[in-house]
Parts: sequence; structure tokens; C-alpha cells
Amino acid sequence: LSELEALMERMKRLQEDKEDEEASQEEMATRFEKEKKESLLVISGGICAFPVCFSFDDEIVSTDVSRYIEDPGFGYKDFARRGEDHLPTFRAQDYTWENHGFSLVNRLYSDIGHLLDEKFRMVYNLTYNTMATHEDVDTTTLRRALFNYVHCMYGIRYDDYDYGEVNQLLERSLKVYIKTVTCYPERTTKRMYDSYWRQFKHSEKVHVNLLLMEARMQAELLYALRAITRHLT
Repeated sequence: LSELEALMERMKRLQEDKEDEEASQEEMATRFEKEKKESLLVISGGICAFPVCFSFDDEIVSTDVSRYIEDPGFGYKDFARRGEDHLPTFRAQDYTWENHGFSLVNRLYSDIGHLLDEKFRMVYNLTYNTMATHEDVDTTTLRRALFNYVHCMYGIRYDDYDYGEVNQLLERSLKVYIKTVTCYPERTTKRMYDSYWRQFKHSEKVHVNLLLMEARMQAELLYALRAITRHLT
């Protein structure tokens, strides 16, 4: 099977499995912890997963962006050290954008919550219902996996989501690309962009970038707004 056909087959199989039998809460929690730990092994420019390491380091162009920012040392850091057994988790059900963040940000800055919410929803729901040359395809499962994987890298867990879908739908080269774009965008290379979903249209891959950026922004807002809520209470 081609890359595209294999992905569509996995999406179909996931839907069928979900209809036949849903995973238990314990199983979903275990799958999240596994995916969260493995996300720490995904490195910008490559992925290291024992016993084999894949690297795109030879393609990374050294870019000096320090002259454009006030604090060159400020940037993304993994939420836990590798090898730790108990990694910190932000349970989305305890502080959601819809039930908590939206109302607080509107209190702090009138109407900004509505604008942000519209932006999140528009990007998440943006689809032509196509996958490359295939039409009338429901891509909800795939879009949800992309969005939730970014939140997983930031330690955010959705209790009602089966993270086994992430592992089945997002291949290694795509995970490398996701972490690089989301956490170290200045290190993104054309080779990394070309290495995943080679049969897809550029517009579809641009949509992936939009999803990643909106997921990252929402994750950052959730952490910031939760901290403000705790301070106010």
C-alpha cells in the first residue's frame, strides 16, 4: 500500500474498532503515559527510539535569531526529564478552554475570548473532506490526533481520548516535524516538510501547520490562565 492508502486504512480500522469495543479508562491512561514518555524521545531534527536513531541534523540550517529577540535563552523545554517515572500531567477536564479559560480571558480582555475561540474552531474544522486525490473523506480522527499530540507534548491529557490513535496515525517522520514546528520552528527544514505525507497537497500540509500552531497556542493559554485562576482564588 502507498503511504496515503495505508493511512486511510488505519483510519478506517480505528473507526471500526471504536464501534466494536471502546478502551477502558485505565487503558487510555496507560496509552497516554506511553505516548507522553515517547514524545520526550522525539528531538528536533530527528527521533531517537531505541534501538534505532533517525536524524535529519545534516539538513538543519544554523539560523541566528538572537538579534531579533530580547531574551535569546527563552524557549521551549521538555516538561520533564528523560527517565523520570512520574511525569507531570495537566488533566484537561480540570481546566478546559471551553469551561474555564474562555470566560476568564474575556474578563481580562473584553471579547478576546470570542475571537480566540472562533480562531481555534475555524482552524480545527477547516477541511475540504479530501485526502490527496480522495474525496468525501472524514478527516476528524486525523485532525484530532494532530491537535491532541501537541497537547500531549505539553503534558495535557484528555480523559475521553484514546491516545492509541496518535500512535497509529502519526508516523515517526511526522512526529519529528510536529515537535520541530511546534517547539523549535526556526529549525524546520524543507527536507522535514517533504519527509511526511508525500502524496498530500501543499494546502493539506499547510493546514497541518495551522493546526499545530493553534494547538500550541491553546496549550500555552491553558497553563497561563490556570495559573491566573489559582492566583485570583
